[in-house]
Amino acid sequence: MPINAEAVGATSAPERVSWDSKDALVYALGVGAGALDPAGSELEFTTENSSGVDQRVLPTFPVVLARGGSAYRSIGQFNPAMLVHGEQSVRLHCSLPVEGAALSVTTITGIYDKGSGAVVVTETTASDETSGEGLWTTSSSAFIRGEGGWGGDRGPSSNVAAPEKEPDHVVVYPTRIDQALLYRLSGDRNPLHSDPKFAAMAGFDRPILHGLCSFGFTGRALLHSLCGSDPDRFVSMAARFSKPVMPGDELTVSIWELGDGNAYFRTATPAGIVIDAGQATYR
Repeated sequence: MPINAEAVGATSAPERVSWDSKDALVYALGVGAGALDPAGSELEFTTENSSGVDQRVLPTFPVVLARGGSAYRSIGQFNPAMLVHGEQSVRLHCSLPVEGAALSVTTITGIYDKGSGAVVVTETTASDETSGEGLWTTSSSAFIRGEGGWGGDRGPSSNVAAPEKEPDHVVVYPTRIDQALLYRLSGDRNPLHSDPKFAAMAGFDRPILHGLCSFGFTGRALLHSLCGSDPDRFVSMAARFSKPVMPGDELTVSIWELGDGNAYFRTATPAGIVIDAGQATYR
């Protein structure tokens, strides 16, 4: 059954998502928090009972709370080994509590024909279950190889490019060889990131790191470089995934401040740029 290009506008019913202190801690460890200095830095994200330190939530945490599978199912069936993450954004509407519950709604906002594959774009909004206050909005695009070619709209193209100057900040983070095994505990159990046989079906020599894990590492670099490590100052980030990351790769995040609370960023490994066209806003 081919991709259903008429599914644009399909919306999920409100779905309840909840999290607690442990969920936030596991996510933080999954994106490398505390790895460089376990006893000193980032304790507010990696512990809940350190003296004089209140636990806080990393601003990219909502990407693992997104739901909306019912909307996604409306596009039809496809081989999941052919799906790769294309783009991701997250926008916070308030500070995230350490524990809470939200109602999220996901809408398919675009399905585009790229010839060799199809791009499916979704947007998820979440509001506090009790107060109705808006918490976050995320958007995501997935490229599904082999599902294009029906003659549809190719979709918008991005013209975002790095400034022609040296970056204002360069942050280097190592990843662990078992980083994907740790990150998957936050919910994404896709075997592409853990099963060598499944990864081989997708054309990889070994399991690759989750794109959203690299996204989380990059978000930490933005948080500490632009926001003074204060999640209240972090507003949004959006970027395109351009190349897979292998567990154990070193990530170099380059950040350019553009003024008025805007920044451009990109992330690279020794093999090249892996996250590109990054845009961030902050207070």
